[in-house]
Order: sequence, then C-alpha cells, then structure tokens
Amino acid sequence: MTLPAKQARTLARLMRILGDPTRLRVLLLLGQGEMNVGQLAVRLRLCQPTVSHHLGLLRLGDLVGTRRDGKQVYYYLRPPRRGRALAIFQALLANRQPSSTG
Repeated sequence: MTLPAKQARTLARLMRILGDPTRLRVLLLLGQGEMNVGQLAVRLRLCQPTVSHHLGLLRLGDLVGTRRDGKQVYYYLRPPRRGRALAIFQALLANRQPSSTG
C-alpha cells in the first residue's frame, strides 16, 4: 500500500501528538466530559502551565475544542471528521487505501 505524501505528513503529525502519554491521558479524561485547565491539572497531578501546553498541541491537532463560560475556558473532545488523519490511520490498520472523501 502506498500513502500519498500529504496524507503521510498529516498522519505523522497526528502520531506525534498522540505519542505523548500525558496527551493521551488528557484525551481520556476529556472523553468523560468537558473540563477546564484547573480540573485537568488536579486530575493529572500536573501544574496548569504544563496542562495548558498539552491542550494547545491537542488543539493544533484539531483533537480538542474549547468553550468559554465567563473567564473559564472548557475543553472537550472534538468529534472526528471524515477524511482526516484518523481515517488515514484506520485505513492503514485495515491495510486498505483511505477514502479520498472529506
């Protein structure tokens, strides 16, 4: 199976984001519901700047979204979109060509 260069870059970017244990833990916690940085920091036993850094990378990867409520910013898991890097990864695991639909 061959993978076009653009899709390979997208997949590599996603794998770098998901390759960190702390970011995986953040995603698992957000799978339980939205949380703010302070709530995540307590649950992860990390300082808020560290959690904010990881959330920023997850946002860049389009895996996490935000909702503002007054001064608080709440983070949530973004629903996967068709044709994104996750679909490429799933196609590779299934050993078939990814769909070109987006």
